[in-house]
Amino acid sequence: MRTDTRKHILTCGGEIVHHKGFAATGLQEILQAAGVPKGSFYFYFASKEEFGLALVDHYQTLFAEQVRPILKNEDLPPLERLAQFFLWFRDHFAREGFIKGCPIGNLIQELGDINPAFREKLNTALESLIRVVASQLKQADARGELPSHLSPDTTARFIISAWQGALIRMKAAAGPEPLDNFQFMIFEVLLV
Repeated sequence: MRTDTRKHILTCGGEIVHHKGFAATGLQEILQAAGVPKGSFYFYFASKEEFGLALVDHYQTLFAEQVRPILKNEDLPPLERLAQFFLWFRDHFAREGFIKGCPIGNLIQELGDINPAFREKLNTALESLIRVVASQLKQADARGELPSHLSPDTTARFIISAWQGALIRMKAAAGPEPLDNFQFMIFEVLLV
Protein backbone atom coordinates (compact mmCIF):
# COMPACT_ATOMS: atom_id res chain seq x y z
CA MET A 1 0.00 0.00 0.00
CA ARG A 2 2.75 2.44 0.97
CA THR A 3 4.67 1.96 -2.29
CA ASP A 4 1.47 2.29 -4.34
CA THR A 5 0.50 5.60 -2.68
CA ARG A 6 4.00 7.01 -3.06
CA LYS A 7 4.09 5.98 -6.72
CA HIS A 8 0.60 7.44 -7.23
CA ILE A 9 1.73 10.81 -5.82
CA LEU A 10 4.79 10.76 -8.07
CA THR A 11 2.75 9.83 -11.13
CA CYS A 12 0.07 12.47 -10.59
CA GLY A 13 2.45 15.17 -9.44
CA GLY A 14 4.90 14.29 -12.18
CA GLU A 15 2.30 14.92 -14.87
CA ILE A 16 1.77 18.44 -13.55
CA VAL A 17 5.49 19.13 -13.17
CA HIS A 18 6.11 17.83 -16.70
CA HIS A 19 3.48 20.21 -18.06
CA LYS A 20 4.11 23.32 -15.93
CA GLY A 21 7.59 22.98 -14.49
CA PHE A 22 8.74 22.25 -10.96
CA ALA A 23 8.69 25.79 -9.54
CA ALA A 24 5.29 26.59 -11.06
CA THR A 25 3.69 23.46 -9.59
CA GLY A 26 2.17 24.01 -6.18
CA LEU A 27 1.92 21.42 -3.46
CA GLN A 28 -1.86 21.87 -3.39
CA GLU A 29 -2.05 20.95 -7.08
CA ILE A 30 -0.11 17.77 -6.42
CA LEU A 31 -2.36 16.89 -3.48
CA GLN A 32 -5.52 17.50 -5.51
CA ALA A 33 -4.29 15.52 -8.50
CA ALA A 34 -3.26 12.59 -6.31
CA GLY A 35 -6.33 12.85 -4.09
CA VAL A 36 -4.28 12.69 -0.89
CA PRO A 37 -4.15 14.95 2.17
CA LYS A 38 -1.06 17.03 2.96
CA GLY A 39 -0.13 14.64 5.77
CA SER A 40 0.10 11.76 3.32
CA PHE A 41 2.42 13.75 1.09
CA TYR A 42 4.71 14.54 4.01
CA PHE A 43 4.62 10.92 5.13
CA TYR A 44 6.35 9.98 1.87
CA PHE A 45 8.37 13.15 1.16
CA ALA A 46 9.97 15.45 3.74
CA SER A 47 9.72 18.40 1.34
CA LYS A 48 8.79 19.42 -2.18
CA GLU A 49 12.49 19.20 -3.04
CA GLU A 50 12.62 15.59 -1.85
CA PHE A 51 9.53 14.92 -4.00
CA GLY A 52 11.32 16.47 -6.99
CA LEU A 53 14.43 14.39 -6.45
CA ALA A 54 12.29 11.25 -6.17
CA LEU A 55 10.58 12.31 -9.38
CA VAL A 56 13.88 11.95 -11.25
CA ASP A 57 14.15 8.32 -10.08
CA HIS A 58 10.49 7.79 -10.94
CA TYR A 59 10.99 8.97 -14.53
CA GLN A 60 14.15 6.89 -14.94
CA THR A 61 12.38 3.75 -13.74
CA LEU A 62 9.27 4.43 -15.81
CA PHE A 63 11.17 4.90 -19.05
CA ALA A 64 13.64 2.08 -18.36
CA GLU A 65 10.74 -0.36 -17.97
CA GLN A 66 9.28 0.78 -21.28
CA VAL A 67 12.45 0.52 -23.38
CA ARG A 68 14.05 -2.52 -21.74
CA PRO A 69 12.47 -4.99 -24.23
CA ILE A 70 13.95 -3.01 -27.14
CA LEU A 71 17.44 -2.93 -25.66
CA LYS A 72 17.34 -6.63 -24.75
CA ASN A 73 16.07 -7.79 -28.17
CA GLU A 74 18.93 -10.02 -29.33
CA ASP A 75 17.17 -10.53 -32.68
CA LEU A 76 18.25 -7.01 -33.66
CA PRO A 77 21.84 -5.80 -34.08
CA PRO A 78 22.94 -3.27 -31.44
CA LEU A 79 22.72 -0.20 -33.70
CA GLU A 80 19.22 -1.18 -34.77
CA ARG A 81 18.23 -1.60 -31.12
CA LEU A 82 19.62 1.86 -30.45
CA ALA A 83 17.68 3.32 -33.38
CA GLN A 84 14.51 1.64 -32.12
CA PHE A 85 15.20 3.00 -28.63
CA PHE A 86 15.13 6.59 -29.90
CA LEU A 87 12.15 5.87 -32.18
CA TRP A 88 10.22 4.61 -29.16
CA PHE A 89 10.82 7.99 -27.50
CA ARG A 90 9.83 9.80 -30.71
CA ASP A 91 6.51 7.93 -30.64
CA HIS A 92 6.12 8.77 -26.96
CA PHE A 93 6.64 12.47 -27.63
CA ALA A 94 4.28 12.30 -30.62
CA ARG A 95 1.54 11.09 -28.27
CA GLU A 96 2.28 14.16 -26.13
CA GLY A 97 1.93 16.46 -29.14
CA PHE A 98 5.69 17.17 -29.30
CA ILE A 99 5.29 19.97 -26.75
CA LYS A 100 6.14 18.84 -23.23
CA GLY A 101 9.69 17.67 -23.83
CA CYS A 102 11.70 15.24 -21.77
CA PRO A 103 10.73 15.41 -18.10
CA ILE A 104 14.33 14.94 -16.96
CA GLY A 105 15.65 17.36 -19.57
CA ASN A 106 13.08 19.92 -18.47
CA LEU A 107 14.20 19.59 -14.86
CA ILE A 108 17.83 19.99 -15.95
CA GLN A 109 16.97 23.23 -17.72
CA GLU A 110 14.92 24.53 -14.82
CA LEU A 111 16.96 23.43 -11.80
CA GLY A 112 20.31 22.05 -12.91
CA ASP A 113 22.23 25.26 -12.49
CA ILE A 114 20.52 26.64 -9.39
CA ASN A 115 20.08 23.66 -7.06
CA PRO A 116 23.13 21.49 -6.28
CA ALA A 117 21.04 18.51 -5.11
CA PHE A 118 19.08 18.51 -8.36
CA ARG A 119 22.25 19.07 -10.41
CA GLU A 120 23.86 15.98 -8.93
CA LYS A 121 20.73 13.84 -9.24
CA LEU A 122 20.04 14.95 -12.81
CA ASN A 123 23.66 14.50 -13.87
CA THR A 124 23.52 10.97 -12.47
CA ALA A 125 20.38 10.35 -14.55
CA LEU A 126 22.11 11.59 -17.70
CA GLU A 127 25.18 9.48 -16.97
CA SER A 128 22.93 6.45 -16.67
CA LEU A 129 21.42 7.20 -20.07
CA ILE A 130 24.88 7.68 -21.56
CA ARG A 131 25.88 4.24 -20.21
CA VAL A 132 22.83 2.68 -21.90
CA VAL A 133 23.81 4.17 -25.25
CA ALA A 134 27.51 3.35 -24.76
CA SER A 135 26.61 -0.26 -24.00
CA GLN A 136 24.87 -0.62 -27.36
CA LEU A 137 27.75 1.10 -29.14
CA LYS A 138 30.29 -1.19 -27.44
CA GLN A 139 28.31 -4.21 -28.58
CA ALA A 140 28.25 -2.81 -32.12
CA ASP A 141 32.00 -2.16 -31.92
CA ALA A 142 32.65 -5.75 -30.82
CA ARG A 143 30.73 -6.93 -33.89
CA GLY A 144 32.69 -4.61 -36.20
CA GLU A 145 29.58 -2.51 -36.87
CA LEU A 146 30.76 0.78 -35.35
CA PRO A 147 32.97 3.02 -37.51
CA SER A 148 36.52 2.42 -36.28
CA HIS A 149 37.25 6.11 -35.69
CA LEU A 150 34.44 6.40 -33.11
CA SER A 151 34.92 5.80 -29.39
CA PRO A 152 31.75 4.22 -27.92
CA ASP A 153 31.93 6.32 -24.74
CA THR A 154 32.63 9.66 -26.42
CA THR A 155 30.05 8.95 -29.12
CA ALA A 156 27.44 8.07 -26.51
CA ARG A 157 28.05 11.41 -24.79
CA PHE A 158 27.66 13.23 -28.09
CA ILE A 159 24.48 11.33 -28.97
CA ILE A 160 22.82 12.18 -25.65
CA SER A 161 23.84 15.83 -25.97
CA ALA A 162 22.42 15.92 -29.49
CA TRP A 163 19.26 14.18 -28.29
CA GLN A 164 18.69 16.69 -25.50
CA GLY A 165 19.22 19.52 -27.98
CA ALA A 166 16.74 17.94 -30.38
CA LEU A 167 14.21 17.69 -27.54
CA ILE A 168 14.58 21.40 -26.77
CA ARG A 169 14.05 22.25 -30.44
CA MET A 170 11.08 19.85 -30.56
CA LYS A 171 9.35 21.88 -27.85
CA ALA A 172 9.91 25.12 -29.80
CA ALA A 173 8.81 23.58 -33.10
CA ALA A 174 5.94 21.61 -31.54
CA GLY A 175 6.64 19.00 -34.16
CA PRO A 176 8.79 16.01 -35.10
CA GLU A 177 11.37 17.67 -37.39
CA PRO A 178 14.15 17.98 -34.76
CA LEU A 179 13.74 14.34 -33.72
CA ASP A 180 13.62 13.14 -37.31
CA ASN A 181 16.74 15.18 -38.10
CA PHE A 182 18.46 13.67 -35.04
CA GLN A 183 17.54 10.15 -36.18
CA PHE A 184 18.85 10.78 -39.69
CA MET A 185 22.12 12.41 -38.60
CA ILE A 186 22.93 9.78 -35.99
CA PHE A 187 21.89 6.63 -37.80
CA GLU A 188 22.37 7.58 -41.45
CA VAL A 189 25.47 9.80 -41.16
CA LEU A 190 27.42 9.34 -37.91
CA LEU A 191 27.11 5.60 -37.28
CA VAL A 192 27.52 4.33 -40.85
